[in-house]
Amino acid sequence: MSHMSIPKTYKLFIGGKFPRSESGRVYDVHGPKGVFLANVAQASRKDARDAVVAARSAQSGWAGATAYNRGQVLYRIAEMLDGRTEQFVAEIRSVTGASDKVARAEVHAAVDMWVWYAGWADKYAQIAGNANPVSGPFFNLSVPEPTGVVVSVASQDTAYSLIGLVSAIAPAIVTGNTVVVIANEAAPLAALSFAEVVSTSDVPGGVINILTGSAAEIMPWLASHADVNALDLAAASGLSTVEWEKAAADTLTRIVRPRAAFTSLSVDRIDALVETKTIWHTKSLA
Repeated sequence: MSHMSIPKTYKLFIGGKFPRSESGRVYDVHGPKGVFLANVAQASRKDARDAVVAARSAQSGWAGATAYNRGQVLYRIAEMLDGRTEQFVAEIRSVTGASDKVARAEVHAAVDMWVWYAGWADKYAQIAGNANPVSGPFFNLSVPEPTGVVVSVASQDTAYSLIGLVSAIAPAIVTGNTVVVIANEAAPLAALSFAEVVSTSDVPGGVINILTGSAAEIMPWLASHADVNALDLAAASGLSTVEWEKAAADTLTRIVRPRAAFTSLSVDRIDALVETKTIWHTKSLA
């Protein structure tokens, strides 16, 4: 007896839930030979605003978690992603036409990236913070803190449909930021399946929010949003980002400009999304 095919429904991921776009819009995703693969939710301005609200609501709690706990959560993401390797390999191949070897290498690289950033969760402050020499009976300490709500654009190159997404999320959330990320428009399936990994990996709702659709349509609203603290455009090479940067500058939003090596494992990616707080404290005179 043949088994009935059940087409997968790909939705947005906002606040730990999987809503359809409030606009009701979807768009078609096709394989490299034009074969229809799925309908995917097309995020609207309202969806983007909802994602920022969810990210803001979750940010203080996530930043307040211990660094060790955040590291364990990131490592859990790696575990869950690794356990679903075959699903992600199949999705990447269906959309991009990549070989099994290439798709598998991308999934493995994404898993390794999560493990790498998980390891920095309780170590980063030790290399980024320091005690500063001052004249007088004081301690002067510099301590890194998360910048807040980060909006990221995943690489729109289909060769990076999964690793491009992970590279836009992991360096932001490891220190306590929350993130709203726009997935690869042409190859969003792996990104939305990744949302299922997040939802079963002890990540508090709202820490990671994934939107699908047109970055050109959604980003102007996110870039100008007064409750967004940073705009991470590291993976946005090839997109027209100038107007987004201008809009972000109006609200003094931190901007990370496009860079070629956005998938490299680098502490610089963490540095770009933290603030430094300086604390003065008197020394005991006893």
